[in-house]
Amino acid sequence: MFLGSFKYSVDAKGRVSIPAKFKKSLTKEADDTFVITRGLVKCINLYPLDYWVKEIKPRIDALDDFDAEESAFQRMLFELASDEKLDSQYRLIIPKNLLEFAEIDKEIFILGQNNKIELWNPEVYSAHKAEIQKPYSDLAKQVMKKDEK
Repeated sequence: MFLGSFKYSVDAKGRVSIPAKFKKSLTKEADDTFVITRGLVKCINLYPLDYWVKEIKPRIDALDDFDAEESAFQRMLFELASDEKLDSQYRLIIPKNLLEFAEIDKEIFILGQNNKIELWNPEVYSAHKAEIQKPYSDLAKQVMKKDEK
């Protein structure tokens, strides 16, 4: 489980160090590999390979290639996607096209999101948070309520 947030830097080759706390959460099955995709907003998603294969890939495989919206989603998702393995210093190369998508230059905000990691430009993340209209307590009540049956 990936929890917490960190501010790091991106080196000239597009490498980002993965926080030690997050490295401990990787399973052996992930093989130190992440599937890297664009986020739904201006961020980058890092999915451990084992989680991607078990949870995300089956949902994508179930999409209908003959449905225009589902095909468009797949094209947008995979256009910038990559799979990368951590190097010996636990750094991950983030493809340039994804860094450009997320407007990440030198500084990076790394956010644990339970089963995935998000990478943000710190200023874009701050602006994104400021756009959220509801207080945390209202969001929690809305999304965490039990199904009423």
